[in-house]
Amino acid sequence: MASSCCGGSAKQQMPTAADTTTCPVMVGTPVVKAVAEAQGLFRDFEGQRYWFCCASCGPAFDSDPAKYAANMA
Repeated sequence: MASSCCGGSAKQQMPTAADTTTCPVMVGTPVVKAVAEAQGLFRDFEGQRYWFCCASCGPAFDSDPAKYAANMA
């Protein structure tokens, strides 16, 4: 299998728009949903899942989920 210049597999695919979102706490910071889920960086609130860019965003979200959920509207 060929490698790219960055050492990854040449066949490795970039995440699609459906695979990514932004962090509701650090607004505008991109998040790959599968990576965040694997690391436990998500919360469910009012039937919606929110993914975070880092471990400190989960507790911040927990402090006022409605405020941070509104950032995604």
